[in-house]
Amino acid sequence: MNRFRAFGFLAVLVLALSAAAYGQRTEITISLGEQFFETVIDSVFAHAAPPEFSIAGSSASRGPLANEPWSALTISYPRSFLPEPKVACKEAITLRRENSGVRTAVLFRDGRISAPLAFSGGYNPPLVGCVQFAGLAETTLDLEFDEPGQRLIARARVTNVNLNGTGGVGGSVIARLVQSSIDRKINPIEMISLDKLSFLLPLQGDSKMRMVAKAIRPEVHPGRLDIHVVYEFKKAQ
Repeated sequence: MNRFRAFGFLAVLVLALSAAAYGQRTEITISLGEQFFETVIDSVFAHAAPPEFSIAGSSASRGPLANEPWSALTISYPRSFLPEPKVACKEAITLRRENSGVRTAVLFRDGRISAPLAFSGGYNPPLVGCVQFAGLAETTLDLEFDEPGQRLIARARVTNVNLNGTGGVGGSVIARLVQSSIDRKINPIEMISLDKLSFLLPLQGDSKMRMVAKAIRPEVHPGRLDIHVVYEFKKAQ
């Protein structure tokens, strides 16, 4: 334990001295591999309900005669004239861990971040009835630094939707609904916030130094994402 503490103190000292030599700033790199995101996704589906997005349209507005006195009248019909109750159709898209052998994942290839998203859902087109569907959304994640929010964010951009299970009914419509829902209701995705990366370093005695994260620069490599964080050293108050 003492050796570990001595090594930690030495590492901090070297980091601080190198920062002082370059204007009290330094840069560290955080590497996140595909296995890390695989574990995160597994945990999300294991310990929480799968993400779900409604695609139901807004309810119809009330007619122009809704406020007239006769609108409160009740008319009774024989039971044989009443329509059969409809089975509720849940119009929503639910992200799934896997579909047709393809798993939801985050992949780093050719300098880009791709994310195949497995999903299932239901849609109730007019004159057709409830249509159950499933498929895969091929998605690209674009990283950017949000200056006002001081955070690294990703924006999901759906490039293609492959459907199965619609029986040929409304395939193109469902594809547009899937694309619109993912584009609007997932974005933006917060990756890292700068305030979460700032911390205090204990020095000799009661002295402390604060490492303040000032900027983030992402870099995509095959199989991993490197996040370069620029730190500024300040005396803790």
